[in-house]
Amino acid sequence: MTQELPTPAQPLKIGTRGSPLALAQAHETRARLMAAFDLPEAAFEVVVIRTTGDDRAMIAADRPLKEIGNKGLFTREIEEQLLSGGIDIAVHSMKDMPTEQPAGLVLDCYLPREDVRDVFIAPGAAGLADLAPGTVVGTSSLRRRAQLLNRRPDLSVVEFRGNLQTRLKKLDDGVAAATFLAMAGLNRMGMSDVPMTPMSPDEMLPAVAQGAIGIERRSIDARVAAMLSAIHDAPTATRLAAERSFLATLDGSCETPIAALAELSDDQLRLRGEILSPDGSASWADEISGPATQAAELGRALARSLLDRAGPEFFAWRDPQG
Repeated sequence: MTQELPTPAQPLKIGTRGSPLALAQAHETRARLMAAFDLPEAAFEVVVIRTTGDDRAMIAADRPLKEIGNKGLFTREIEEQLLSGGIDIAVHSMKDMPTEQPAGLVLDCYLPREDVRDVFIAPGAAGLADLAPGTVVGTSSLRRRAQLLNRRPDLSVVEFRGNLQTRLKKLDDGVAAATFLAMAGLNRMGMSDVPMTPMSPDEMLPAVAQGAIGIERRSIDARVAAMLSAIHDAPTATRLAAERSFLATLDGSCETPIAALAELSDDQLRLRGEILSPDGSASWADEISGPATQAAELGRALARSLLDRAGPEFFAWRDPQG
């Protein structure tokens, strides 16, 4: 049976946020589909969808993500369009994605993963050790905030929201003296001119699924499922199965500082994980290895081990209304 492919008259609609990085990710998805099926660019339409997390006033005010809603902050409106048929696929940064999808949607296509590392950016400083006590560091990431305060409790950490360009401008404007960004975003934007120091995962374990792009579709859309299978990267899927099951077992609320990184070597998987108190005063870290075919179970096992070590009071600080 001949597969029905999109055409300029009936293009495949690709939903995305409107930030330069989100658009770069949508364009990468389009380019891979064009190459896989020898289709022209006109056979695809990139549809920009504004999400709650993109509110410019809240970004300018550096309002913490938790105050706005956290889970689904960058995905809800896009998924609504996907469910209603306004778009055919949705392209996401996987570290923004809740561990569960809405009924009727499935997330089973991942592009090859980019560099997973965080990068340190501070004019005149090559790393955390170069920062004087009291230096102001900006980040909107609960994980990075907790890791920073755990490693350097003498630093001052402030909320620092916005896309790559916005945060770099805030740095230039003196809102903070240093910040952290994801190497993957800088690479995808071709921003090699930004003075940066990559952080080894041994120094700062990255966010769950950092550097990975996921493509969401309607579960009943067999045509799109067949197309996406042609660009799906299985090693990335295996790594994310471990990391996301680790996250789901720990806490699905996005209110807990959690870091994880799965790495493959032949048919073996190594998963490192860390959970922290929000103020960075306590950290629990460990790792587990095993067959890659058991990626999800390895993630759950590591999560249970860290929860046992952290103790029953680990979530006592959390807002019961969150």
